[in-house]
Amino acid sequence: MRKLAVLFFVALAMPAAAQSPTDTLDQAAGQLKAVVGPTVGKEVERQVNAKLDREARKNQCSFTSDTDQLAKGCDAKLKRLASALVDAKRILTTAGLSGFKFEVSGHTDSSGSAEHNKELSAKRAAVMVRELVKRGVPDSDITAVGMGSEQPRVTPDDTPAKKAKNRRYEIQVRL
Repeated sequence: MRKLAVLFFVALAMPAAAQSPTDTLDQAAGQLKAVVGPTVGKEVERQVNAKLDREARKNQCSFTSDTDQLAKGCDAKLKRLASALVDAKRILTTAGLSGFKFEVSGHTDSSGSAEHNKELSAKRAAVMVRELVKRGVPDSDITAVGMGSEQPRVTPDDTPAKKAKNRRYEIQVRL
């Protein structure tokens, strides 16, 4: 797989007579896809999701306690997240992939009832989607999902610091 990725990037770097950079990129992606088929999709998905995970962790926006209201000072983070999604879409389409969705999942800590946490996390994820759409992510490319406290990053979340790690959103591409 690594050799194929190198081949892909070498093909991108090669000048093509009378072709635009986009045509060259599309041609290289098509050739790579023809060589390895569905394996490319899974590898691109893995790489894009790793990047989106890093970006979401670096650009976590806070919410006012027990609400879906974004705390102040989140605009720059939202711009970076939107840029990461636009870049991810370019990578996916260049690799010949279509029919994907970006999924913003909201998560809470274990405080409160499961029903309340599920509802709150869904509202927070929906806020993130609206904010990302405002910043250039097409509405048709993104969806919100509330996870509540079902998938904690840290267990048990019995300290304020651990609870804070579980109150988050994640962004992943789904093929």
